[in-house]
This record gives sequence, structure tokens and C-alpha cells, in this order.
Amino acid sequence: MMDDKTKIGIGLTFFGVIFTVLGVVFFFDQGLLSLGNLLFLSGVAVTIGGRRTFNFFFKRKRNYKGTAFFLGGLLLVLYGWALLGMILESYGFVLLFSDFFPTVLIFLRRIPVIGPILNLPGVKSVVNKIAPKGSLPV
Repeated sequence: MMDDKTKIGIGLTFFGVIFTVLGVVFFFDQGLLSLGNLLFLSGVAVTIGGRRTFNFFFKRKRNYKGTAFFLGGLLLVLYGWALLGMILESYGFVLLFSDFFPTVLIFLRRIPVIGPILNLPGVKSVVNKIAPKGSLPV
């Protein structure tokens, strides 16, 4: 059972992703991208807590590079250089959350519509490199 704080955090994160996608769709609109970034970060902080968020971004030595790119890209988006900021932010996102990609792909393989798409010949070889079939990184 989720408490109200977790529900609010998940909602903020969801709206952050939606605003970021809309910002990209509308040709890197600075306002939508900035709002999406701020909502995403505040949603993560509310969902898992401020201390755990800080520890995720700054305490793990392997996350320093991803944090630098992610926050640097966020600052560039806020400053007005949306395209360059999103490129840096995307690279930082991949570095920060790459440990979760195999788990997400294993989950997506079990969804009825998406699973067969991930099993297409060209896609299957790429997906198997990221998440070998039947293995969880736990």
C-alpha cells in the first residue's frame, strides 16, 4: 500500500516525463522542458525522500559522471540552450539509470503488445545484449 506522499511523488514524476516529451515534440520548447525537468526531479525526491535522492546522485562514486551530465544539461535547458541541454541530460540519464534497463526490458517482454515487438529479429538481438533472456540483475 502506498502512502499519499508516494502517490504525489509518482504523479509529479509522471507529469515531469509528460512535459519533457511535449517539450521535445514541440521542437525543444524551453518552457515545457524546464517544467518537465523540475517536476521530474521533485517527483523523484518526494517519492524516495530527499536524503536517498541526494545519496543516489552524489554519494555513489560511479554516479558522479552521470550526475554531472544530467544536472549540467538541466542547467543548460534552464539557461535557454534546450537542444544541447537535452543531449547532455539524456546521456546523463542513461549513465545514471543504466542499471535499471535490464529489469525494465524483462518487464516489457511480458506485456502482450510490446513483448512480440521486442522479439522481432532485429530488435531481439539488441534487447538480448542489454537484458539476456530470463536473467534478472538482482
